[in-house]
Amino acid sequence: MDLAYTEAEEEFRGRLREWLAAVLPGLPPKPSPDDWPARRAYDTAWQRMLYDAGYAGLHWPEDAGGRGATPTQHLIFLEETERAGAPYVGANFVGLLHAGPTVAAEGTAEQRARWLPPVLRGDEIWCQGFSEPDAGSDLAALRTRAVRDGDDYVVSGQKIWTSHAEVADWCELLVRTDPGAPKHRGISWLAMPMDAPGITVRPLRTLAGSTEFAEVFLDEVRVPVRNRVGAENDGWRVTMVTLSFERGTAFVGEVVACRRTLEALAAEARRTGRWDDPVLRRRLGRLNAEFRALWRLTQWNVSESQRSGGVPGIGGSVFKLRYSGVRQELYEAAAEVLGAEGAFDLDREWALDRLSSLSYTIAAGTSQIQRNIVAERILGLPKGR
Repeated sequence: MDLAYTEAEEEFRGRLREWLAAVLPGLPPKPSPDDWPARRAYDTAWQRMLYDAGYAGLHWPEDAGGRGATPTQHLIFLEETERAGAPYVGANFVGLLHAGPTVAAEGTAEQRARWLPPVLRGDEIWCQGFSEPDAGSDLAALRTRAVRDGDDYVVSGQKIWTSHAEVADWCELLVRTDPGAPKHRGISWLAMPMDAPGITVRPLRTLAGSTEFAEVFLDEVRVPVRNRVGAENDGWRVTMVTLSFERGTAFVGEVVACRRTLEALAAEARRTGRWDDPVLRRRLGRLNAEFRALWRLTQWNVSESQRSGGVPGIGGSVFKLRYSGVRQELYEAAAEVLGAEGAFDLDREWALDRLSSLSYTIAAGTSQIQRNIVAERILGLPKGR
């Protein structure tokens, strides 16, 4: 992996910085965290700005509507947008980081033409219907049924932790199409329109007070067979493609954000006098080294993704496992810098981020699952009983 930037890449960085400096001051204020329609409008408006400027789907293949940029250009884009304080993908993250790349890698030409352009333009929002109340971390134990009826599947069941279901147009949905098959072999991956009859969305309030997740109840929802991505009962393999994006590249921008937070944390410690504590300084220094190492691992994973045709490898599990823990350590250090009073002041962004960080060892596959993947698929250890 060559970590040096070429002249063309530095020119790309310069043009991006100029564009960000010109457009960011004109953005409206961020809407209230509780106003999801307004948040959707804000996030999709930013996505449209990226699209019009040629930065949407920067690293997507050209035949999927992207620019076919190099991994290094993609990383430069993430670095510069995060450092400039540009909006994150927000409500559009499932479409841009999970479902869209999956359709680009596994979908038919018709599916790619139908779903990818609206994602890149910010016209349509996706949510993720994977987890179920009775399946826990064993995703393959899902019970939501899809029965073939002519040109449709009739879907019944329940999903939980469905990201942005309140404002989504589409759902990447895992269903059981062959209940008699071994659990990993009877699953299919469907794109379900969220306005179909029979769908009930019930928002879930998180520890931080937000409602970006929901329960989704499906009562004989009809989903066209043409909305299936991949072959019937081949959904587990397609799901592994989705999860490779979720664990391999979807957190890339957050590493940059955490490094920026760490810099702000050090500045706050200097301002309050807590910087004089050598134990705290060593803690912040070790976190700085951790995030620098994670950024190098990110560069490797993105480069490996490019070499494998755009699909991240299992190295994403190594990244996700360590990142989840280090992010929690970062906000534990933030609580130390802020003190007991500031650490629980929910009007402060760091306090909310600290609460959010607690979920990262569960989200996108628990740390226990990631350790199993690393042990079995990278280290070649035997499966546990």
